[in-house]
Amino acid sequence: MENYGKFDKVCQILDENGRDKARLIPILQAVQEVYNYLPEEILTFIASALDISPARVYGVATFFAHFTLKAKGKHIIKVCDGTACHVKRSSTIIEAIRTKLKLTDKENTTKDMLFTLETVSCLGACGLAPAMVIDNEVYGQVTPEKVTKLIDDMIKQEEK
Repeated sequence: MENYGKFDKVCQILDENGRDKARLIPILQAVQEVYNYLPEEILTFIASALDISPARVYGVATFFAHFTLKAKGKHIIKVCDGTACHVKRSSTIIEAIRTKLKLTDKENTTKDMLFTLETVSCLGACGLAPAMVIDNEVYGQVTPEKVTKLIDDMIKQEEK
């Protein structure tokens, strides 16, 4: 395997996928799993390695909502704002998280890259409204107090 320094993991992913341009989506999924997003220089590297245009790679990366080109924090907090959750005041949960983590509607990742807040249309947990997911764990009937305590507990864990 060629040694590209910070591209070593990407080379490994490319090799695992046979450097097959038809496997672009699984390659991008694996890269995003490693980096938590798709850095521009890595997209360019992938295009070169697969002998396809950077525009094609970028087009795929921006077409699918699953992919993100913006760096995310270590912990992803997804708050549902679909109909059931919205009626049960999910907006108060979102505001509590923004206040606790000093985030805005334009800046959704903490400066220390520990947390990213995302608002989603549905988590498929309407019976638990208002619902949220932190690092793939579902929390239901969330209150501003409950979410603040969860975040405090996570910060304490990170400090250990």
